[in-house]
Amino acid sequence: MENISDATRGFVDLRRHMWIAGIETELRRLIWQIAVTGKYISAKIHESNRKLAGFRNIYDEEQLALDRSADEILQSQFQFSGFVREYSSEEQSEIIQVGKGNEQYSVTADPLDGSSLVDTNLAVGTIIGIHKEPLSEGDKKTLVAAMYITYGPLITMVYSAGKGTHEFVLNREGEYVLSEERIMLNERGSIYSLGGLRKDWLPEHLKFIEFLEREGYKLRYSGGFVPDINQILIKRGGVFTYPALKNKSMGKLRLIFELQPMAFLITQAGGMATNGKEDILLIKPESLDQRSPIYIGSRFEVEKAKEFLSKTL
Repeated sequence: MENISDATRGFVDLRRHMWIAGIETELRRLIWQIAVTGKYISAKIHESNRKLAGFRNIYDEEQLALDRSADEILQSQFQFSGFVREYSSEEQSEIIQVGKGNEQYSVTADPLDGSSLVDTNLAVGTIIGIHKEPLSEGDKKTLVAAMYITYGPLITMVYSAGKGTHEFVLNREGEYVLSEERIMLNERGSIYSLGGLRKDWLPEHLKFIEFLEREGYKLRYSGGFVPDINQILIKRGGVFTYPALKNKSMGKLRLIFELQPMAFLITQAGGMATNGKEDILLIKPESLDQRSPIYIGSRFEVEKAKEFLSKTL
């Protein structure tokens, strides 16, 4: 892949970047379509009145009207795209057939991660995984691209199609222009993001966190997976964790919708993602709702987590 010089970086749009990278035509078009769809979701967020939709989703979680709107926007875009045969979302109870059956790609989505943060005006985002095979066969072998869009002070899009992890910023003209190319995490970072209540942590996890505290790591946790992972990526290191808990042995975050797309992006940036023992990308989902503990970020911190979790305390 041709390297983009600092002088021209802000003038290289997403389509040109993917063409230079040699990404196959249909995948380029699909990534572009999803990026454009992010503009529609952003507009919906800005016109939102912040109110709840008045019902609960399939996981018995309170659901914002924005969650449903983002899901509907994505599904409608894929319905006649010509590239997507299956769509699966956190807001749906089953895989939805959106194509004729001969399209190349299947797409997973967390349409609006962190939607409960909208009323406090914190950043939220969309997480996408693109698979080359039916979602029932989803694992590392089928995931060919991943991306997330952050709706914050800036609208940014981070994507990888297996050739590095790259960040784009939506400019005033409505174009996604290259901001950071081939982002690489440092071997070790200085920030950490923690999910779950301390009283519910297992002893091995607590020892890991106490190690980070002794080492002077700074706590940075927004309550949203997208902004927290984005911070680790842009700051070039650190660790995010939502561990196994005493009352939730599989943690909280969902493997297919959240963890594997983010693991793809972080791994392409030189980092690691594990459930504490096994590579997140090597776990074959058994159900759409499958969850997993997660340690994701710089290699040093993730390896250190594995070290602590392997000890018998």
